[in-house]
Amino acid sequence: MIYLETERLILRDYTKDDAEEYSRLMADDEVMYYLQDIQHHSREESEEYFADILQDIRGKDRCRYFLHMQKKDTKEQIGSIGYTVMDTTPVGKLVHLGYFTYPKFWGCGYMTEALEKVMDFAFSKGGVYRITTGCLKENRGSERVMQKCGMIREAEHVDYEWHDGKMKTRMEYRMLKSDWESIPCRAKRACRRHE
Repeated sequence: MIYLETERLILRDYTKDDAEEYSRLMADDEVMYYLQDIQHHSREESEEYFADILQDIRGKDRCRYFLHMQKKDTKEQIGSIGYTVMDTTPVGKLVHLGYFTYPKFWGCGYMTEALEKVMDFAFSKGGVYRITTGCLKENRGSERVMQKCGMIREAEHVDYEWHDGKMKTRMEYRMLKSDWESIPCRAKRACRRHE
């Protein structure tokens, strides 16, 4: 079981007791606005996906590493963050990362704090070689999280994705294990992000 702590957060594997919170998060229209393809539209749908998550956590060849995010002080759920293993190579796993949180926590630095911890886990303990992620260009907050964590922009795909009734541009970012290891003094950057 994965259990990570940051200054203000606990990031951990889901347990059966999280089913209700998971369902509420995945069905929230504001949280899932940019992730409509994975939004849940019924309790039954959430229960089915949640059962798969719990089974994957227990599995020998785990491929989903999405974690429950909660505040340390209040234990309140903030959102979810993690990655899916897309391939395993001789040099390590290639993963695609994602994150989402309730709007009331936007702009508080929680996601930057969480992403930095998840990347550290992925590269130091998770056997990950390459992380990819991205967002629609208009989703400035999400892109800013990637930039603050030192991720490297690889592409801008113009009119790449149909979303909310129109074609939109998508930004793609990456982090290699060697990129992560070369970032100087992550602790100083962590202090600056709350300013």
